[in-house]
Amino acid sequence: MIDKDLQIAVSEALKSLYNIEVAAESVALQKTKKEFVGDYTIVVFPFVKQARKSPEAVANELGAAVKASMPQVADFNVIKGFLNFLICDDYWKSFTDSIANDSTIGLKKVDTNAAPVVIEYSSPNTNKPLHLGHIRNNLLGWSVAQLLTANGRNVKKVNLVNDRGIHICKSMLAWLRYGNGETPESSGMKGDHLVGKYYVEFDKHYKEEIRELIDKGMEEEQAKKEAPLMVEAQKMLKRWEEGDKEIRDLWEKMNGWVYAGFDETYKKMGVGFDKIYYESNTYLLGKELVQKGLDMGVLFRKEDGSVWCDLTDAGLDQKLLLRKDGTSVYMTQDLGTALLRHNDFGADQLIYVVGNEQDYHFQVLKIILGRLGFDWADKVYHLSYGMVELPNGKMKSREGTVVDADDLIEEMEKTAEEMCRERGKNDEMTAEEQKELYHILALGALKYFILKVDPTKTMLFNPAESIDFNGNTGPFIQYTYARIRSIVRKAVGEKGLDLTAKCDNVAMNEKEREVIKMLHDMPAVVEQAAASYSPAMIANFTFDLAKAFNSFYQDTPILRETDSNRMLFLVQLCAAVSNSIKNMMWILGIEVPERM
Repeated sequence: MIDKDLQIAVSEALKSLYNIEVAAESVALQKTKKEFVGDYTIVVFPFVKQARKSPEAVANELGAAVKASMPQVADFNVIKGFLNFLICDDYWKSFTDSIANDSTIGLKKVDTNAAPVVIEYSSPNTNKPLHLGHIRNNLLGWSVAQLLTANGRNVKKVNLVNDRGIHICKSMLAWLRYGNGETPESSGMKGDHLVGKYYVEFDKHYKEEIRELIDKGMEEEQAKKEAPLMVEAQKMLKRWEEGDKEIRDLWEKMNGWVYAGFDETYKKMGVGFDKIYYESNTYLLGKELVQKGLDMGVLFRKEDGSVWCDLTDAGLDQKLLLRKDGTSVYMTQDLGTALLRHNDFGADQLIYVVGNEQDYHFQVLKIILGRLGFDWADKVYHLSYGMVELPNGKMKSREGTVVDADDLIEEMEKTAEEMCRERGKNDEMTAEEQKELYHILALGALKYFILKVDPTKTMLFNPAESIDFNGNTGPFIQYTYARIRSIVRKAVGEKGLDLTAKCDNVAMNEKEREVIKMLHDMPAVVEQAAASYSPAMIANFTFDLAKAFNSFYQDTPILRETDSNRMLFLVQLCAAVSNSIKNMMWILGIEVPERM
């Protein structure tokens, strides 16, 4: 690539001119600012002292030396200590030729023999359906996995289902008390929605019991602990851990309802996993590790029988690992899951996609794994992301104030249909093709709106804004792609162009150069985005590329071009842009329609 070649040429010129040795990769190269003439800029100030010349002199001498050694450099200019290189059109045309038919542009081949990166996302509880918060988690996890895959990493996607614990018992107990045998079949509800209904039902009755105890003179904190429903739920959890058949049978039945519902929602979202772990299978291994920690002396047991890890020497506090009744906590199962996952995959890295409210939890997990003697503890990485909020505030599952994932997708599909019909964009499609288009646009809008925001930031979700066909949205990019594919089809089918042919020298304008330069930058953007685990960089680059293409397209009558050689160049550029958009959107988990 020309940027790497420039760094090498500058490094060699510094050696020959001034006997200054600088590694090529250490030569700071940046894109030339738009107010100046040039494509790439070198800042020469770091070399002035050793060269013993003025910045302008050093820049001019370096520019002349590099131009003489590189035919791709058309010219250079110097603005004080800034050396700007202008790359010749032949290079950009040749580059366009090389990528016009490259369906893998921006994507590296995966090394399947390398130790894998294991990335965990989703991690739902089986007491409620997936909601908007889960959507951000799933879309971010899937996209980061795609991003690492695009960089050649061997990625394994996993899910840890939190299928046991007091929250599960709350739904089970409420169903027993108030359900009257209701099932997904009898109610017509998805199984995860049905179980979530009883989680809300538990909270409603639990709060009533708390109020009654407070009215009788009990303090609120004590009332929360001694409310009959909570006491019964705690007993149910104890019976579950003791293997009580009646409780286990009910647990399996209700979890089965939830899994069927989850699978349907995952399919709608277009995400999946290579392996699914269940907390009910990993917490016992976690308990074994707790016992190992006790034997090693890195954990301690309090007088009430609970087990803790003292982290005060690490600037933290004491962390509970087993309750006094012997039941486990989240940390217990996460210890077991981490070990099981490392053993299953021999992972090079363990990435957890979990919200930033769990920053402390993963800090502790990493420390405890290290103290238990696992040398791979430093390979644990918490990809911490901000919460999704609504205009009216945070969501609360217990109170039923969440935005359900299934309902949201359905509403967005309806909105996509309305917008398409208003614009007459689907008149020639069959009913089945129209339905598929609405789903692709709805998911594109949802995924793009969520992924274009830096993962570390809290975001405000606005469904109406997300599905607009104008502006920084998924449908805008999808429509741009469909428009480009229409141009390419007509050029090949009606004009008879052979996109594999070589075109002779052509003159190109600044907007065309701008698009080509963005395509040239794309592999570096993918690498940088992967290094920072940020699909937002991919999303915003793709929007900028689509915007640059549309600006070029508005000024250029591609299919009315009378010079066949130039038309070939323009259509090759279109093909390269469409391949690039498709691959960038693939990283985001977004489909692009061939026509709209």
